[in-house]
Parts: sequence; C-alpha cells; structure tokens
Amino acid sequence: MNLGKTLFAQLMDFLPWTTFARYVQRYDGDRRCRTLTCAEQFRIMAFAQLTYRESLRDIEACLAAQAGKLYHMGLRDSPCRATLADANELRDWRIYADFAQRLIDQARKLYAQEDLGLELTNTVYALGSTTIDLCLSVFPWAHFRTTKAAVKMHTLLDLRGAIPSFIHISEGKLHDVHALDLLIPEAGAIYVMDRAYVDFERLHVLHLAGSFFVTRTKSNMDFHRLYSAPTDRSSGVICDQTIALDGFYTQQHYPEHLRRNRFRDAESGKTLVFLTNNFTLPAAAVCALYKSRWQVELLFKWVKQHLRIKRFFGTSENAIKSQIWIAVSVYVLVAIVKKRLNLDASLYTLLQILSVTLFEKMPLQQALAANEPITENPMPHNQLNLFAV
Repeated sequence: MNLGKTLFAQLMDFLPWTTFARYVQRYDGDRRCRTLTCAEQFRIMAFAQLTYRESLRDIEACLAAQAGKLYHMGLRDSPCRATLADANELRDWRIYADFAQRLIDQARKLYAQEDLGLELTNTVYALGSTTIDLCLSVFPWAHFRTTKAAVKMHTLLDLRGAIPSFIHISEGKLHDVHALDLLIPEAGAIYVMDRAYVDFERLHVLHLAGSFFVTRTKSNMDFHRLYSAPTDRSSGVICDQTIALDGFYTQQHYPEHLRRNRFRDAESGKTLVFLTNNFTLPAAAVCALYKSRWQVELLFKWVKQHLRIKRFFGTSENAIKSQIWIAVSVYVLVAIVKKRLNLDASLYTLLQILSVTLFEKMPLQQALAANEPITENPMPHNQLNLFAV
C-alpha cells in the first residue's frame, strides 16, 4: 500500500499557494475568519468540482464520510454547509479571479509551443461568449430578460493549447461587442470572432494597436470593391477583394481598406464571407483561421458539461462569480498537470479518473497514466489455475 500523499494533496501541490496568500491579503479575505480560511474554501470548492458535487449538503456529507483524511487535504475539520455558504457569500470573488488569472499565465507559457495546424507564428485568439441561465426569482440581480435571469461568460481563448487568456463575467444582457472594450490589444496577434463583434470603431482600435482580426461580414454592410486578387477556386475561395466602406459612420470609424474573402464550403454547400485587416495571409488561411474559432464554442460546451457551473452553491453575485472562477482554476490546473507530467490522456479522461481516486494514496502520474488498470495488491501468481491444461 502506498503510504504517501493522497491524489488530492498531490494535485493541490501544483498550485502557487504563496501567490494565493498574497491575493487573500490584498483583498483582506481572512479578516475575522475563525473556522474556514480562504485556502480551505478553495480546497473544498475544488473538491466539489473534481468530484461533481451538486449541493452544499452533498459536499458536507461526502467530506464528513472521509473525516479521517481531511487533515491531508489541508482541512482542519469537516465543514458545515452553513459556514461554507457564508464563505461563498462574503469572501471577495476577486481573490479567486486573480488566482485563476495567475494559473492561466502559467498554463499559457507551458502551451506556448503547441502546434496550431497552421503555418503561423502569431498568437491566435478566439473570442466568444456563453450564457448561463438562472432563475429570475432566485437571482434577481442577474438581469437578462423580463422573465429570465442569466450571467454571461466572455472568453478570449488562446488556440495554442485551448487555454482561456481572458474571462469576464457579466450580466446576461451585456452585448458581446462590449467585450472588445475590456481587451488590451496585443500587437501582431490575430483575433477571430463572429459577427456579433463587428463594430468598426472598435475594430479600428485593434487595427491601430497593430493587431489583426478575422470575422464574418453582416449582410447589410455598405462598401465598394477596389481590387480583386486572383484565387484558386478549387480551394473553395471564390473571391479575394480589397474594399472600402461607404456607410456615413462606418467610413469615419474605419477609414482604412479591408480585405473581403468569399468562401464556399464543399461539404455543406454554404457560402461564407470573411472580413479581415490582414493582407499578407493566403485567402485559404483566413478561412481556416475562422474555422478554428469553433474551439471556443467547444470549450463552452465542455465546461458546461464537466464543470459545476450550472448548479450553484449560492444565490448572490459574489457566490456565483467565486464558483465560476474556482471552476476555471480547476480546469486550468488539470491542464497544467497534464503538460508538466507529459500525459497523453485528454482533460475529460483526467477529470474522470480524479473524480473517483482523489483519496487514493499512489503517485499522481501512475494514477493519471490511464494505460493499465490500477492494482495496489496484485494477485500472487503461485496459486493453482482451475483451467490450467
């Protein structure tokens, strides 16, 4: 039997706790704390994410059943659900937001050399948002519609490693285009986004910062063609044009020339029209870049399916944001562990393994290898075989 640390403790060792303590001190998180510190709250909420707990009562019952192992998890005692509810309600969510951003910075460095599948040295980001539906009578602060409440998670995804580099949580009614106001443009980076983000004044800010964007055009865009470059129609690219905007306001907001590509998908038969300020990329590469934007939609689908952000442990804005940021931290932590241990398994597989083995005592890499079944006490081979020939 392995007498070392539990898998949960080994996983928590990958976290920069000194940095976490600095954030707690910055926001005075442990002020007047007598029973449950911010670090303990984070561990409990991370445990709930990893083991798919559905409620505070569920968390309390599961940890009480493992009371003898709580010390090795970094907990002093089995938490009361009322105490945990108060912590989620009162501890500043910015502690966990800043900590998640610190983990994101670590993960992005680890995945910086990942292959995009395109011959590009630029950093490529996919910008998107997802709406998390809430009950209006329980969450009246989360304004969305007259009969519905929701929060929206705006995400900028670094396509090298599928690591979110920027996340903003807002009310559901905030339009997607306002997320562009929160970004700090990175010179030379390529931002891929859908039509909801087409605002020429904001896109011009990206252009002036030396950034590139790839998006789809709206059907009512007023423009005229200046030049058409030759294209290879066998690749699906129908036209590659240089255009200028003609609208009264749009030509003031974006006085520069733009590139317009029309692409026909051979599989679906659909025709898509793309808009970009990058005139050096091949037309087929522009189309491929927009196709890669789908990764941010896959991330939203994955997060909603495998992280606990559809059932919340509190009703206040602070509790919701704390839970979402801790869920993001857990996702990024598993991605960091995957890279540092050089594991081939997917994040889904790693989370499934951790969900049932957190209290086991064995090397973390052995548990997450997922190549062979884990057997602590293999059967001896000197027994008689009933079916021996």
